[in-house]
Parts: sequence; C-alpha cells; structure tokens
Amino acid sequence: MRKAVIDLGTNTFHLFIVEIMNGQLTTLYKEKIAVKIGQNGISKGKIAPDAIKRAIHALTTFKTIIDQFQVTNVKGVATSAIRNAKNGQALLDQVANETGITIEIISGYREAELIFEGVKAGLTLDNENQLIMDIGGGSVEFIIGNKNDVKWKRSFEIGAQRLLDKFHTVDPIPAQQIEELFIWLGTELKALKDAIDKFQPKGLIGCSGTFDTVLEIFLSANQSKRNSLATSFSLPIKAYHDIHRELLIKDKQERLLIPGMVTMRVDMIVVASCLISFVQEQLVINEIKVCSYALKEGLLFSSDSNN
Repeated sequence: MRKAVIDLGTNTFHLFIVEIMNGQLTTLYKEKIAVKIGQNGISKGKIAPDAIKRAIHALTTFKTIIDQFQVTNVKGVATSAIRNAKNGQALLDQVANETGITIEIISGYREAELIFEGVKAGLTLDNENQLIMDIGGGSVEFIIGNKNDVKWKRSFEIGAQRLLDKFHTVDPIPAQQIEELFIWLGTELKALKDAIDKFQPKGLIGCSGTFDTVLEIFLSANQSKRNSLATSFSLPIKAYHDIHRELLIKDKQERLLIPGMVTMRVDMIVVASCLISFVQEQLVINEIKVCSYALKEGLLFSSDSNN
C-alpha cells in the first residue's frame, strides 16, 4: 500500500510518499518547497496574494507527483500560518478545487501530538523525560515525555517568521534586540519554564528546519557528512554555542557563506537560534539530539487515526 502525507508549514511545504509492505516502510519520494506562506502576511493574520500563488503552484506540483506514483491514500495538514489566517480556509478550498487535494487545518495541540509520534519513530526514548522542540515559521511546539507517555505539551504562536518580523529588523541583529527578545520569551514561555521545573527533562531533542541547519553547519565545520540512514544525531552544546555566536555577528550575506547554511533558512535562523539558546539555558545538558523525524512522519505513523 502506498501513502502520501503533505505538511503545509509556514515556511516549507513537504510531500512524503511511502510504500508499506509486510509491515516494512520504504520511502519512495520526498520533496520540500520553500513556499514561505507566512511572508508579508503572518503578522497581519492573512496570507498575502503572492504567497497564495506560490502555495497553489507547489500543491499542483505535488498533485502531479502523487498521480505519477499512483497514490490514492493522501493525508494533508496545515499548521500555524494557515490556521491563524483570516483567509486560510479559503486558500484550502481553492487548493481542493484546483488540485483535488484535501488539506485539514490542525490545532497546535494536535501538531504537538504528531511531532511526538514522529520523534518516537525516529529515535529510542527511555524512562527519563526529554524536552522535544520543533521550531516552525508560525508556531513552536514543546513536548515533555518519555518512552511511556507524554507529560506535557503545548504549541506557542512564536515561530521564526513571527520572531523575525518582531525582533530582527536590523542586520546583524543588535544586542539590544536580542536582550528584548529574551525578556519577551521569558514572559511568553513562562508555562514552559514551569513545566521544565515540574518534570525535570534530562535532555533536549530538536527537530525540523533550524536544528537541521545548525547540524549541517556543525558537520561541515568538522568535514563530516550526515549518515543518510540515521534519523538522530548528536550536536555538542559547545559546538552549538560557537555556531550561535557566529550567527549573531554576521549579516545575511555573511551567513550565506557559512558552510552548511541552508539558503531558505538564512533569514530566520538568527532569531530561531536565539530561541534555542533561551530554551537550552533552562536545562543542564551537554548535547542537543537532532531528530530528522517530526510532524510529517508522525502524520504517517498515525495516519489511520481519526483524530
């Protein structure tokens, strides 16, 4: 049986096609397109006309690929930017009319659930609580849990595109704006700090774009390559601090020259890294686990659920 999952993120649209045979899962196709649907609109609560055009174009491309692979079992979800936009449902109606693809808007709570399912499939959890963090363009999901259950989960509408619009207005980012961002995060993420105090997670697991990019920068600096079969990787906390400091002092053109930098992340990576810095300061850790599985894998592994 073949399945396709589509994840309409604030920055990137993902398509993931797999074949399941005798309980074994084989990836047939993966695609991501930098649609940046939150650009020029997310802070105004709407999707801009140019972003709508990019979204329709991306999903038309996805539809062609899905048809080529003869997949009829398709599950698609939309997250922060679309669920909070006044014209979000209108966009999905247009997508359905023009491509035949039905996309469901999911809540931040459900998004966190799916991310946890993806992480569980990507690495082995034990009895100790871990803090899982997924930075999107519109929202950030935090989950505290272990191999047995989820202790706490929450979605915050403070994604990288929102932080970029609010705090990174001068490049390189001034020290004063970093200080203002940290003070603001202290207020916005009080519930997270309370949960950390209560459940005492022993490690930080990061997934999705920013963590992937920081990992690529780390690997490039050490002249090593990612194992294509691995789904989790170790990023020493000292290496993260070195990369973070480099991101803070460079402007966009200088950041683009950093080996391992992913072009589509270059604008948002500074504020996203500040968010990682803020969170890891709440923990006593010597590494960050980077997991390549997140929402789309969670959607795949729970795609038979009616939730």
